[in-house]
Amino acid sequence: MPVVTFGAWAIGGLFWGGNEDKEGIEAIQAAVDNGIDAIDTAPVYGCGHSEQLVGEAVAGRRDKVKLLTKCGLRWEENEGGEFYFKLEQTPDGTPVTVYKNVTAESIMTECEQSLKRLRTDVIDLYQVHWPSKTAAVGETVGALNKLKEQGKIREFGVSNYNSHQLREALKHGAVVSDQVKYNLLERDIEKDELPACRQRGVGVIAYSPMAMGLLTGKVTVDRDFAASDIRSTNPLFSKANRQKVLDALEKVKPIAASHKAGFAALSVAWVLAQPGVTTALVGARNARQVAENVKAASIKLSEREAAEIRTVFAGLGDLRKKV
Repeated sequence: MPVVTFGAWAIGGLFWGGNEDKEGIEAIQAAVDNGIDAIDTAPVYGCGHSEQLVGEAVAGRRDKVKLLTKCGLRWEENEGGEFYFKLEQTPDGTPVTVYKNVTAESIMTECEQSLKRLRTDVIDLYQVHWPSKTAAVGETVGALNKLKEQGKIREFGVSNYNSHQLREALKHGAVVSDQVKYNLLERDIEKDELPACRQRGVGVIAYSPMAMGLLTGKVTVDRDFAASDIRSTNPLFSKANRQKVLDALEKVKPIAASHKAGFAALSVAWVLAQPGVTTALVGARNARQVAENVKAASIKLSEREAAEIRTVFAGLGDLRKKV
């Protein structure tokens, strides 16, 4: 697993207020050209659209990249599923209802769909997107074991699993990774998931290391988000919190400057500096954003620098609490 993996959530359009397909494809290709050799996506990112764009972008260069995708969230049917959420505002105006479904039958179906959209005959890492009660753990992992035996996936992992859920999954198969949210503003996994993964030799794939762009320093107080953008209702992105984050970033600016890096790269580098983190998912909606993000892989923070950065952001408290 590379130190930095391209995160293809935003290019799918759904949740992010839409995106230009051409720019998304160029972003992926720029990432590969700049040494990023793994791309993480999921069927629900744009209701299949992100996977399709990834497949198009890596056509002719599939041997240069590892493809990571997921299963367990369905929007096209709800048989046997568990209601997860409904999104009224999407880029094309069509409401979307998403259901969790980790039954063996559903996983086998999803895998075939992902293989077609990604234009490949094997998925390098197949992950259960969210834990769900729609099937016993043994059934879910059993399906993943079968897909691996069939050669349709090389390895499998989980996503958003806590330590108990991870332990249960490990009883039934070789779970190699847990993809969890981790950034300077959301450090919950330090109490449970991160130690559990370290103890069991399970890789940690950190998503949202830039807190959906908030830690880049480019989200100004006066910026408006479309109703179809998930950030429009996220407490982290209140105007007051944006100002607090901008002020905190100014305090760590000397560290960023010493590494000739921007805030985005510094934030990702901090996540990568934490023991147990295997890789960080770094998204980009266009080729222009790729160069700075790639730089994060080459930044080596000292223990003192990492501790100083942590102290600054810990002083903000939990910005997710509504006041």
